Order: sequence, then structure tokens, then C-alpha cells
Amino acid sequence: MSGNAARTPTYALNTGRGMTNSMQQESAGKTAGGFAWARALPAIRYDLEVPDGARRALALGWLALALASLLGSGIFSVLLVASRTPYFKDVFPLVDFFRVALVVHVDLSVLVWFLALAGVLWSINSAERLINTGWSALAFAAVGTILMCAAPFAGGGNPVMSNYVPVLDDPLFLAGLTTFCAGFLLLVVRSLAAAPLIGVRFDGAGALRFGLNAAAVASAVTLIALAWSYFEMPSGLPARGYYDILFWGAGHVVQFTYTLLMLVAWLWLASSCGARVPLTPRVTVLLLATGLLSVFLIPVIYLAYDVTSVEHRNWLTWLMQFGGGLAIAPLGAAVAWGMWRAGALPERARPLRAALIASMVLFAVGGAIGFVIQGSNVKIPAHYHGSIVGVTLALMGMVYLLLPRLGFAEPAPRLATWQAWLYGAGQLLHIIGLLWSGGYGVQRKVAGSEQMLRTSGEIAGMGLMGLGGLIAVIGGLLFVVVVIRAMLPGARPR
Repeated sequence: MSGNAARTPTYALNTGRGMTNSMQQESAGKTAGGFAWARALPAIRYDLEVPDGARRALALGWLALALASLLGSGIFSVLLVASRTPYFKDVFPLVDFFRVALVVHVDLSVLVWFLALAGVLWSINSAERLINTGWSALAFAAVGTILMCAAPFAGGGNPVMSNYVPVLDDPLFLAGLTTFCAGFLLLVVRSLAAAPLIGVRFDGAGALRFGLNAAAVASAVTLIALAWSYFEMPSGLPARGYYDILFWGAGHVVQFTYTLLMLVAWLWLASSCGARVPLTPRVTVLLLATGLLSVFLIPVIYLAYDVTSVEHRNWLTWLMQFGGGLAIAPLGAAVAWGMWRAGALPERARPLRAALIASMVLFAVGGAIGFVIQGSNVKIPAHYHGSIVGVTLALMGMVYLLLPRLGFAEPAPRLATWQAWLYGAGQLLHIIGLLWSGGYGVQRKVAGSEQMLRTSGEIAGMGLMGLGGLIAVIGGLLFVVVVIRAMLPGARPR
């Protein structure tokens, strides 16, 4: 057991630790509320211990990068929301800066934030091997992030609104993005090389480790897809077409990584809230494996179709939609059932529950919107905002969970709970506004007068989008405040 395990708070009312098998069965039967199939399942706790020493220090380094990226994303998002909100867009001269700010905002809030949190979880999950490689990965990723943030203020270049990874067609930004990708490559190599052996006798911790290992494998295939697209790229393409093709395959594959990380977070948060998830570790591993198996079809698509073909684009999209979603519904339903049956929580566990519930709601809303998309309008960002924010909230909850295990104080429970609800509610309003405006045909990736808002319905929809976006920005910045307060030296547990 790690040296800090003794000070790790136990949020669950009944975790099953230190209990005999008969006591676990008795507790499980009470929680199950009379369902015979559920009473037969043991009280499984999905939880991992946080190691001491170099791995914990490395996890803290990735956490610092994640927080910095979220803070930078919040700053750029203020400019974004103001440049699209009715009336405000005419007061501030932000229209010309809209696309530049959008590029950096998306890359910080999705690419850097998600992959830095992956670095946190993979560092916790890893063995002691190749620690220096882990620090090199963090250094490359941090330098790359700094260069990408500096690019808009050093000329900015031409903003290219390519799918998945928008870019500034500028040497400084591209150097930063390349450096960050080099750090990600080292992170994935180290995560795979230092992945712990799980064995065949799965427990809750083993199931989580399998999910984290599967996410690392999906990331490795992401990098393979990126390199494959780069070397097969035809010459003479315009910038938008070039970057769209370059990131199309990798962008689709990395969604498997994000989804696996989110599902691991759902299970871990639910157990830490005292929920008894009615899934055995073997069934959980089977569900997580469905996403992993889908990833191995990516090379088949690359071998069968040229990267510029319509078939290549369509097959990648269909694989992400169907293969990536197979595990979400059953695992999400099991987590929801466990949370519904869970008892009262101590105050310090309420931020975890708030983040988990908000994550599941936003992800479900985003998925549902995907079925009503027609044409290229703001329904599309409404869809992927829901999915992305669902992952973000799950990872925010994981940060709250891990802070005391990493040696810091617990986040202020009331403020952290309000933060999760505020961020989730703001993003929900933002998504509803986009969905509403999309019904009127308001186009995506435009700002200011280019939006051509004519009717009161269009103005009201985008106004709701702006209000929700501003609330979400406040919630996102509040998350950084809550975490930094918990990490201050005076707040650390003695």
C-alpha cells in the first residue's frame, strides 16, 4: 500500500474494505433493494491507489499543465463568447480576432486539457519504469503549449478552422503543435511500456487499469493514423483541405481515448460516492474492450481507402459513432442505477456526485443532438460541445477526487459542488442556444455580422448561447480557483 493511503479520505459510506465476504454480500443485498440478480453480485469498489514518489510527482506535473491549459482556454473563451453575442459583438472589436481565439481555445480546452489529464491518470496507473521519459514528455508538451498560446500575439498567422485540431498557419504555432505532439508521443510510449500487468483475475482496480491501458493503446493508434495521413497526403492542397485530411483520422481515433477515460472516471467517481455499480469487473472489462477492438479496424480503413476519399471519411465517422458508443449506454445505465440507489453522502463527496451527474447529463444531451443534425449549422457544435463537456466534467470530478490523494487539501465542498453545477448548467444553456439557432440555419464558425441574425428567434437563440457560455466560463475559471486553493501550501493536510 502506498505511503499516502492512510490519509486518503473514503467518501463512500460503505466501501467494502476490511469486510468479510459474508458482510459484503449482506451489504450488497441491502443496497440492491430486493433485486435477486443484484444481490448475487459482490460489493465491487472501482478504485485505484495513488502511488508516492516519482510517479506522484509526475502526475502533479501533468495536473499543473492541465490547469494552465484550462485557465488559458477560459481567457480565450471570453473573447469568443463576446464576439458572437448579440449587441456585445458590436461594442467590442473582436470579430477579426474570433477565429484566432477559437483556434487556441479549442486546442487548449480539448487537446491539451484532455491529454494532460490522461497524463495524470497514466502516471498514477504506471509502474516505476521510464520516469525520465515521462518528464521529457511533460517538458515537450509544456513548451509546445506555451508556443501555441504565444502565436496569436506574435502575428497569429492565418486561422484554419480544420476539424478536430484547428490551427494557425503560422510557423510559431505549428512549431508549438509539433512539439506538443512529440510530448504526447513520448507520453504514450512511456504509458504503454510502464503499464502494469493486470492478469486474468479482475477486481475493480484491475478493470480501471484495463480501461486506462486501453486508452493508451487507442492513443498509440491515433499517432499511427496521424503519421499515415501525413505520409499519404497529396501535394498542392489548400490549407483547409490539407489540415482537414491530416487530422481527420487521428481526430476520430482519439475520441476513443477520451471516451475510455470518461468511462473510467464514471466508475471511479460512482464508487467514491458510495454507489454500488451492478457490473462485475469482468463485464466491465468486456464493455471497455469493445471500444478497444473497434480501434484496431482503423488500419483496415487506411489500407482499403485513400485518405482523400469519401469512403475513408465515412468509414471513420461510422466506426466512431457505432464502435465508440457500444460501451457507453450499458455502462452509463449501470452507473446511473448505482447512483440512484446510493444513500446520503457526506458533504465532502458532493462535488464528486455533482460532477458525475452533470457529466452524464451533458454527454447524453450531446449524443441525442447528434441524431437531429442536418446541414452545416450550429447544431454541430451543440452536439460536440455536449460530448466534450461530458468528458471535461468527468475529468474535473477526477481532479477533485485525486487532490487529497496527491497530498493536498480537499476542495472546498460547497464551492466545488456549486462549480460543477454552474459549469454544467452554463454549458447546457450554451448547447440549447446553439440547437435553437441551428433550427434557423445559423452557420457555424462565424461571428459578428457574418452570422446574419435576422429574426428574433435567431437573436434569442444566440443570446441564450452567449449567456450560457459566459456562465460556463465563470464555472470553468471557478474550477481553477477551487483547485488552486486546495493546492496552496497553507491548505495542505498536516
